[in-house]
Amino acid sequence: MNNKINISIVIPIFNEEASIPQLVQEILIAMRKSKEAFEIILVNDGSDDGSAKVLSKLSKEIPEVIGILLRKNYGQTAAMAAGFDISIGKIIVSLDGDLQNDPADIPLLINKLRDGYDLVSGWRYDRKDSAISRKLPSRIANKLIGKVTGIHLNDYGCSLKAYRREVLSDMKLYGELHRFLPVLANIEGGRITEIKVNHRSRKYGRSKYGIDRTFRVMMDLLTIWFLNRFLTRPMYIFGFGGIIAILSSSLASIYLLVMKISGEDIGNRPLLLFALILGIAGVQLFCFGLLGELQIRTYHESQGRPIYRIRKTLRG
Repeated sequence: MNNKINISIVIPIFNEEASIPQLVQEILIAMRKSKEAFEIILVNDGSDDGSAKVLSKLSKEIPEVIGILLRKNYGQTAAMAAGFDISIGKIIVSLDGDLQNDPADIPLLINKLRDGYDLVSGWRYDRKDSAISRKLPSRIANKLIGKVTGIHLNDYGCSLKAYRREVLSDMKLYGELHRFLPVLANIEGGRITEIKVNHRSRKYGRSKYGIDRTFRVMMDLLTIWFLNRFLTRPMYIFGFGGIIAILSSSLASIYLLVMKISGEDIGNRPLLLFALILGIAGVQLFCFGLLGELQIRTYHESQGRPIYRIRKTLRG
């Protein structure tokens, strides 16, 4: 039976004891209508409520349900990665366990994916959250992420997404990178789109996200920006900065040399110290670029990671 499974639905769980049974029932209703073989993978991310017991009960009663218990709370990205690794479907769908994502939208994402896309992201166009504490920061974050990465989506934070396994298998998750899966897919040459999905008010529990998460996301955004722009060519960013610093140092030094030849005292000029610092910084940045190039080469060669992805091979 496992070999026939085509759809894997991955759900990270953290203290969602009350919502799990209803969520599973809604998924069963939505997916059984589609007549496709599927599995539901519920990843318990170190919950300290009764979520583990609920998963144990459901996995015994419902053949499609697989419960995964992590040793501790690793975070949403790690929980999703665990579910992705265990899943066997050719198409993988992710969503939150708090009932705010509507399982009835899952077939819509799958159908859109089959139009030729590698990742379909949900857009909570009528979001049922606080305007000030959740919607406004999210809107700003989406604009910023789109500006930095060049991948413009209305809702990066929506967990309801559908993926082709081949593009998802190329991505390694850590930190808070689950939010940036569309950007990671783009790095691997994936085709990405976005569709409107339903969003519901929270019925049980409370949000697990605090202001500290914003800073983690900002740090990961810098990582994603670098990966998206300079993954295979770190010298482009470090070397460019180094060249600018060295040229600026050289111009300042030439000016000071002319002043010295003219008989002026340059020993106490701040520009002398500035030129020296720029020169040292330029050499260091250039060296960072060379070291980065060596590390990238070592990474690709040791991991056997290609620098391109082939979508299709045409044969006569």
